[in-house]
Amino acid sequence: MVEAKIGVIGGSGLYQIDGLTDLRETKIETPFGEPSDLIVTGTLQGVPIAFLPRHGKGHRISPSELPVRANIYALKSLGVERIISISAVGSLKEDIHPLDLVIPDQVIDRTRGRVSTFFGRGLVAHIGFAEPFCAHLSQILYQTAKKLRKNVHSGGTCIVMEGPAFSTKAESHLYRSWGASIIGMTALPEAKLAREAEICYATLAFVTDYDCWHESAEPVSVEMVVANLMQNAETAKSILKAAIASAAEKRSCQCGAALKNAIITSREHIPPNLKRELAPLIGKYVQLARGG
Repeated sequence: MVEAKIGVIGGSGLYQIDGLTDLRETKIETPFGEPSDLIVTGTLQGVPIAFLPRHGKGHRISPSELPVRANIYALKSLGVERIISISAVGSLKEDIHPLDLVIPDQVIDRTRGRVSTFFGRGLVAHIGFAEPFCAHLSQILYQTAKKLRKNVHSGGTCIVMEGPAFSTKAESHLYRSWGASIIGMTALPEAKLAREAEICYATLAFVTDYDCWHESAEPVSVEMVVANLMQNAETAKSILKAAIASAAEKRSCQCGAALKNAIITSREHIPPNLKRELAPLIGKYVQLARGG
């Protein structure tokens, strides 16, 4: 199996990466079902990367139906240490305009019913999630966007809503009163699962609209969102190409040790089948019994 240290999860409008060489499509089976699509591995700027279209080719998977555990597990199985997430969002602030780029540093979870952990079923682990995005990887993306003279905002809180419908005006005004900057549908549970898998995670959030709070702006429509998505996708590709070398450098953050003190369950009480299933995630902390 081809290994890649950098994973890219392409959001709405980004279904492939230009400039990839040595392309190979890989089907990975996981204990959590199939990922959103085949994972494309290749080389970009001399760096091995893995690319996964979040919603599948043709955008056929709704945000609420995404197989996020399978996606993160599959990328971990390929050796991925850093994930760059591309996401489409709405703006909740006047000074964050459509076609701007935001690198959020916080999230508020407004989803319902999404499974947000690999654990349970006899194995308990509590990760730290005070800082949900990798600060080091986020800074690489911010500095790259600045060098390319993009309108980019560093930091901000992302509301993650369930969808697939857009917000009501009352909800949009509520989120603004909380001080949130942007709203999207996919950063969670991705960020939580990436942390559990000890993978750095950062988001390039591309603004497509002003959500529905902005009285002078056009109401949010699919046509508006899609038109801006296409323009944002080209910006995303240019940032990825410029940032990939820095993102491949040796990690100095704590993301790679997120599980070190997080597993609470006594090792002898962890079901053997879970030890096998989760070996790519917990193998350096929990050893399989001989012959197991």
